[in-house]
Amino acid sequence: MATVIASGRLVRALAGAGFRRFATYRQATVAGAFTNSVFGFMRCYVLLSLADTAGRVAGYDRAQLVTFVFAGQGLIAVVNYWSASELAERVRSGDVVADLLRPVDLMVNHLATDLGRAGYAVLTRFVVPVVVGMLAFDFYLPSHPYTYVLFAVSVVLAVLVCSACRYIVSLTAFWLMDARGTQMLWVFASGAGSGLSFPLPLLPDWLVTGLWLLTPFPTLMQAPLDVLVERGGLGHAGLLLAGQVAWLAVVVGAARLVQRKALRRLVIQGG
Repeated sequence: MATVIASGRLVRALAGAGFRRFATYRQATVAGAFTNSVFGFMRCYVLLSLADTAGRVAGYDRAQLVTFVFAGQGLIAVVNYWSASELAERVRSGDVVADLLRPVDLMVNHLATDLGRAGYAVLTRFVVPVVVGMLAFDFYLPSHPYTYVLFAVSVVLAVLVCSACRYIVSLTAFWLMDARGTQMLWVFASGAGSGLSFPLPLLPDWLVTGLWLLTPFPTLMQAPLDVLVERGGLGHAGLLLAGQVAWLAVVVGAARLVQRKALRRLVIQGG
C-alpha cells in the first residue's frame, strides 16, 4: 500500500511539473487558441454546407457537427498529435543516460508529465474554441449528465494512448538517431485517421472498420467526440471507451517492449 501511495504521489508531482511548465508559454497558448478557433469556423462552414444539402451528415445533425468541430479544435492541443517529444532529442544527444539514472521509470515520467500538459491545455486551449463555438452557432450540449463524465474519461484515455504512441516514435531515435522522419509519418497518419479533419463515418464503411480495428488513431479524436455528441447513445459510448482501453493496453505493452529493446541496444553500444 505504501508503494502504491508513493507511486501516486510521484505521478501527481510529475503531472504538476508538466502543468506548471506549459503554463509559462502564455503567448503560445493565446496564439494557439485563436488559430484553433479560426480554423473551427472554416471547418464548420464546410460541414454545415453539406448538412444544408443532405440534412444530416454521417449521422450528425447541424448542432452535433458544430460541437464535433469546435470541441475537436480544442482537443487538438489536449491530445497533442504534433508536438515533438524532447525524448528523441535527448536520445540523439546522449542526455537520455541521465534520465535513466533517475529513480523514475522513463515511460512513467513521459506519460505523467504529458498528463500535466494536457490538464493545462484543457483549461486554456480546449475551453476557448468551445466557448467561441457556443457563442457563434447552435451548439449541441449532451442531454444526459453522465455524458460529461464519460467524455472526460474518454479524453484522458485519448491523451494516454497518444502519449504512449509518441513515446514509441521518440524511442526510434535509438536506431535512427534522428526521429524526425518517424515523427512526420506519425503526424500524417494520426491526423488523417483520427477524425481530426472530418468525421470518420464520412469514409467508406470498410475503411472506417479497418481504422478502428487495426490502428489506434480513431481513439484519439473520433471516440471522445462521438461520446460528447452522444452519437449512438450510451451503448455506443461504452463500446468506444472499451476500444480506447484495449488500444491503451496494446500501445503501452508495445512501448514497454520497445523500451526494453532500446535500453538493451544502449548497453550493447557501451552507454
